[in-house]
Amino acid sequence: MIFDTHAHYDDEAFEEDREELLNSLALHGIEAVTNVGASIKTSQNTMNMVDKYPNVYGAIGVHPNETGELDEEGMTWLKEQSSHPKIVAIGEIGLDYYWDEPDRDTQKKWFIRQLDLAREVNLPIIIHSRDAAKDTLDIMKAEKSQELGGVIHCFSYGKEMAREYLNMGFYLGIGGVLTFKNAKKLKEVVEYMPMEQLVLETDCPYLAPVPNRGKRNSSLNLTYVVKEISEIKGISEEEVIKITNQNAKTMYRIR
Repeated sequence: MIFDTHAHYDDEAFEEDREELLNSLALHGIEAVTNVGASIKTSQNTMNMVDKYPNVYGAIGVHPNETGELDEEGMTWLKEQSSHPKIVAIGEIGLDYYWDEPDRDTQKKWFIRQLDLAREVNLPIIIHSRDAAKDTLDIMKAEKSQELGGVIHCFSYGKEMAREYLNMGFYLGIGGVLTFKNAKKLKEVVEYMPMEQLVLETDCPYLAPVPNRGKRNSSLNLTYVVKEISEIKGISEEEVIKITNQNAKTMYRIR
């Protein structure tokens, strides 16, 4: 069965049918989902969800564009919640220069602080990096992030950057973008990388794959991503599902 390693089911896009959708996932071949926090508020939402839904795991952390609101109180709360048995990662954390807010120094400061937190609580990390390839990698190398492990979520760089992260032992999160016509660079990365370091993700409600591009995304759409990976790698869809499910559980240390 499929493991969706990165979703945002607390988003208001799921307000009307969240319960029905999450409770129906197993019927559609989706075994589990990791709901990922992007702020203190969405991390609180995630805590509520892991208690309510047996098939939902959680990650808590503050997205780079939300770090302007992060403070010591928030860091203390994240640390306290991280001991919950269904919290499997610190994330999503990193750098985002596409929006370029708050300022880059603020983003870097809280990125490093959250890497330190992950080390302190012994959890892997979920990395968000957009238009910030060099700075993200430089910080992760300086902070010896390979000792933490985790995933480069929604991987969007080329083969050279992929090689750096793969050599550090990180997984690459692959989702709906792979099915886009203009995803030549990402298709090359998937062709190049070992299956043993690939995990499936939706980032739902965002980034729905073709043929549903532009619509609300959900874990149900991962079959289109599986099909694309299967064609690129020349292996069966069943094999893609089996390997990526095991990768997700290894990455998040789920038995």
